[in-house]
Amino acid sequence: MANELLNNVDHHDLRVITRHGAEHGDGINQVMVFPTEFEGLQREYPILFRRDGEGALRPVALLGLDRDENLFLDGAGGWRARQVPVLQQRGPFSIAAPSTPDGEPMIRIDTAHPRVSRSEGEPLFLPHGGNTPYLDHMSAVLQAIYIGHHLLAPMAAAFEQAGLLRPVNLEARVGESDIYTVSEVFTIDRERLAALGGDELAALHRAGFLQSAFHVVASLANFTRLIELKQARTAG
Repeated sequence: MANELLNNVDHHDLRVITRHGAEHGDGINQVMVFPTEFEGLQREYPILFRRDGEGALRPVALLGLDRDENLFLDGAGGWRARQVPVLQQRGPFSIAAPSTPDGEPMIRIDTAHPRVSRSEGEPLFLPHGGNTPYLDHMSAVLQAIYIGHHLLAPMAAAFEQAGLLRPVNLEARVGESDIYTVSEVFTIDRERLAALGGDELAALHRAGFLQSAFHVVASLANFTRLIELKQARTAG
């Protein structure tokens, strides 16, 4: 990996291939997501919580039902949704944390990443050195990741303290004999959320996670769409 601080001198001619496909790391059935993107994602994907390898609860967007299956890939480099999770947009970019408390995070680029090219894709810099709209967009994507990452633990703690998280098993019947089960996941308990008292609601609101809870609840309606996408792929 050649992970370098991005600049318009050394990287003036770099481009990034933006099409989607398994060859670019998109062949996954779930991806971690962040509270900073919940509002858009809840219109497209089921958002659930899983425990990571260290036992921490992390939100994920469900993309498929089989292993390594992303039902939102269209096979022609496109993604069939209005919003792509930021981790799948990030591509070769990452954030260099500031070295001082008042410093600004910097953008790094992996110049050996398969999306990086000098002959195709979106340019990063204008001919005279300014940022292209694509690079400005990627700056916003990285900011959503940077801020969102620091919200994950406080959000999970707030939901657990309010008693909002409950385990759930989701069942998807694709055909007469094809049944998929999504287990070991958690969602927001709709009834508990509706029953929260004024002080509990105020505490969630002050923490900035009340809307996130409603977004997670609303997102479960997209599980039906996931089943429909699976049925269409199976039939095709």
